[in-house]
Amino acid sequence: MTKPEYAQTIQETLQATKSQADTGLTTTEASGRLQQHGPNALATGKKKSMLMRFADQFKDFMIIVLLVAALVAGLIVHEWADAGIILAVVILNAIFGVFQESKAEEAIDALAKMATPDAHVRRDGNVLTIPSTELVVGDIVLVEAGDVVPADLRLIESANLKIEESALTGESVPVEKDVDTLQGDNVGIGDRSNLAFMNTNITYGRGVGVVIATGMQTQVGQIATMINTAKETTTPLQDNLKALGKTLTIMILVIAAIVFGVGIWRHAASVPEMFLTAISLAVAAIPEGLPAIVTIILALGTQKMAKRSALVRKLPAVETLGSTEIIASDKTGTLTQNKMTVEKVYYDGQLHDASDGIAGGNLLMTVMNFANDTQIQPDGTMLGDPTETALVAYGQKQQFDLAAELQQMPRVAEVPFDSERKLMTTIHQLPNGRYLVATKGAQDQLLKRATQLAFGDHANSMTEGDRNAILDTNKHLATQALRVLGMAYKVVDTIPATVDSDSVEHDLIFAGLVGMIDPERPEVQAAVAEAKAAGIRPMMITGDHQDTAEAIAGRLGIIEPGDDAAVITGAQLDEQSDAEFADNVEKYSVYARVAPEHKVRIVNAWQAKGKVVAMTGDGVNDAPALKAADIGIGMGITGTEVSKGASDMVLADDNFATIVTAVEEGRKVFANIQKSIQYLLSANLGEVLTLFMMTMLGWDILAPVHILWINLVTDTFPAIALGVEPTEPGIMNQKPRGRKSNFFSGGVGPAVIWQGLLEGGLTLGVYFIAITWPVHATNAAIHADALTMAYATLGLIQLFHAFNVKSVHQSLFTVGLFRNRAFNWAILASFLLLAVTILVPGFNGLFHVTSLALSQWGVVLGAGFLIIVIVEIVKFVQRKIAK
Repeated sequence: MTKPEYAQTIQETLQATKSQADTGLTTTEASGRLQQHGPNALATGKKKSMLMRFADQFKDFMIIVLLVAALVAGLIVHEWADAGIILAVVILNAIFGVFQESKAEEAIDALAKMATPDAHVRRDGNVLTIPSTELVVGDIVLVEAGDVVPADLRLIESANLKIEESALTGESVPVEKDVDTLQGDNVGIGDRSNLAFMNTNITYGRGVGVVIATGMQTQVGQIATMINTAKETTTPLQDNLKALGKTLTIMILVIAAIVFGVGIWRHAASVPEMFLTAISLAVAAIPEGLPAIVTIILALGTQKMAKRSALVRKLPAVETLGSTEIIASDKTGTLTQNKMTVEKVYYDGQLHDASDGIAGGNLLMTVMNFANDTQIQPDGTMLGDPTETALVAYGQKQQFDLAAELQQMPRVAEVPFDSERKLMTTIHQLPNGRYLVATKGAQDQLLKRATQLAFGDHANSMTEGDRNAILDTNKHLATQALRVLGMAYKVVDTIPATVDSDSVEHDLIFAGLVGMIDPERPEVQAAVAEAKAAGIRPMMITGDHQDTAEAIAGRLGIIEPGDDAAVITGAQLDEQSDAEFADNVEKYSVYARVAPEHKVRIVNAWQAKGKVVAMTGDGVNDAPALKAADIGIGMGITGTEVSKGASDMVLADDNFATIVTAVEEGRKVFANIQKSIQYLLSANLGEVLTLFMMTMLGWDILAPVHILWINLVTDTFPAIALGVEPTEPGIMNQKPRGRKSNFFSGGVGPAVIWQGLLEGGLTLGVYFIAITWPVHATNAAIHADALTMAYATLGLIQLFHAFNVKSVHQSLFTVGLFRNRAFNWAILASFLLLAVTILVPGFNGLFHVTSLALSQWGVVLGAGFLIIVIVEIVKFVQRKIAK
């Protein structure tokens, strides 16, 4: 078995890649390898043509139902206007779907664009600059601060090399690199200190490496493969719509067949006439406006969320948020600020909060700013190692004018940082001609070189008690996941002839300690608490170290502080089989030192338990999990284009708290879709019952034009307006719906049935009254009036009933009669369009209706209003029973 590259010696890697460290490959060898293995670029998945994508939109079951409805309306019922409207809705839905789907492919495209344009390589013994796409395995690549690593490298030379790998590993602090051979076969990606990975950034030092992988074989290439092959998940909304479409279709076909069969058996009409009746009933039952209404409600939801910094890329994601049960969040840049910040300072034997400042005259501030290679740009931005820029930023907050101080005490010599002694020293000329030696680094190394301890403006000899106090403080800070650096100094008369560690870094005065951390975002703790109150489980998934992850999670309230049983590392996760992990997944709330494949595995494990999972992230390493999750949430400011491309939603403000706001909006959207569905299906059930009973009783039946006009006018506008109903109180105190819930949960299903039966019953009652106590004498006029009254009643009942469905259980007078302005206008518009067909001359013949007497209008209006009275009584009884 071949050893992994990090476990190979430099010579073994050179032999495996057939390369020479001093001369590199020959041009001929490189050209042959490029021909054989292809360019150093990321492959994109096979893209569907626009026509194929458009055709895919018509595979949805509800869309097929709509197409059948359009064919029926046009070819059989000859209502071409309605057929055209239905087809227009279907085509617009398809176009919108294609537009949304095309955005999803941006993930891989963005990965490809990240590739560095040029690379410095040794070929034929010369250093050349070539396009990075021409790199091959075995090339010797030179990198330095500011470069982007062009391929995966095994380092063969390293001089103070630090690489920022947060986009790949999630670790916020740059990693110190060396050339030492590592032991073991299962070293995590974040701990492979002798490797450099494609698309990561050199922040300090320089290095030389031999290319061990290019293109899709690199670590970032493997992530691209995972994105390409990730299984697309369907949202709960899509699942519910699909199930609803199938259920409705089966019911419609069964009812239409029964009506047709009974009609023929009773000789109620000829076969063609009964077939037309059955088709009319099917048209009545199909909620042809439903997909369009759901799309409009979701689109309105996206607009509201955009105003609150949540940008939705895929419409169903709006609703999915409302059913979310797990939010698995990346740490760096999402829960934290991705900015190292000084949090604690220790001097004069005491630990202080950074906000307290440093006492005047204490050289701790001077040392942390002088022993520092941060460059301040003219615009105020800082370039350099994040740890060092944090020290300079802290100095600025404390009004330490670094430029002015350096003018007074310029740097004249230095001993650069190296990873073995873990120190750096700068020497500055003082105004009095003497020299200040400023040393910064690991406190254990400093204590070996320090003989005195600074107290105020003087120094005392360091005792064993002093050393123990410093070590105890260091340990205390480390347990809080702070990165600790020590500061020391001394003043000398002359600069040694040879400036090195041995000649300079001895007999130092220990000035103090500085504790830094990538701090949590201030608003996240409250957001985590709100998520928990809403029944959502927040989790942290990070490439950072276990101690850091545990400390931040404890501070945020994701776990109880010190609860290490809830924390697991990627290496520990690898030791568990999928079956074992499935049994244990509920134990863990924090995952540390994880690789991209671990994140996908965690998401999949929760999904296997039937949970709806949201995953947040901003790095390349998050993209596969973002795509695998039910809803992937990218970061708009710090997020890579890759993570945003793989996401369903992007946070414009990178604010974790925005997710909780979006969850509330998602819950409201689903509740409003439920209201629209309750309204539409109860109305359609009322229509079906009316037609069915009219056929069974041998009465005249409503014509297809009646049903289509009612569906088009009295269904659509109020149903859309219900989609913008205000949020009902207490929506965030409810448990998440989860994947098992559907449109009929929460009492909606029973309400659809009994309210639909009530609508049909009232309509049939009006017809019965019309033929029992007629206004006209002739049989034809009596039945014409009865049919007109039934048509008017069915339309008006639906408009009155729209007020009932503002809440499934609450009284209409509690949720507010006229709070929703759009709803009020929709009801008025629908009423006028319905009235026009009866009251305006010229429409009577077109719609097969008659003019009604005042008493007949009284019956119609009374039956319409009666549905509000009955539903309010039933709701009142239901609330009493529930209590």
